[in-house]
Amino acid sequence: MANHYIYIVRCKDASLYTGYTTDIDARIAKHNEGKGAKYTKVRRPVKLLYQETFETKSEALKREYAIKQLSRKDKLQLIKGALI
Repeated sequence: MANHYIYIVRCKDASLYTGYTTDIDARIAKHNEGKGAKYTKVRRPVKLLYQETFETKSEALKREYAIKQLSRKDKLQLIKGALI
């Protein structure tokens, strides 16, 4: 049974990017190689700030969507309250 993750990274320009993956370490490496998302490709390096784990892809994608709807301030509050 694969784990499903949502994550938030901070980009070089201090912007935040939220994404989904089944392999968090590989995904962060891909972002930093410029092979992740189009958004992060020109904003490298990225640093993992936050992650959550889910049993199903559906749950993870719903949470990713919810986080993407948050303001930057709310995302920073989420990160601040979390320990990885």
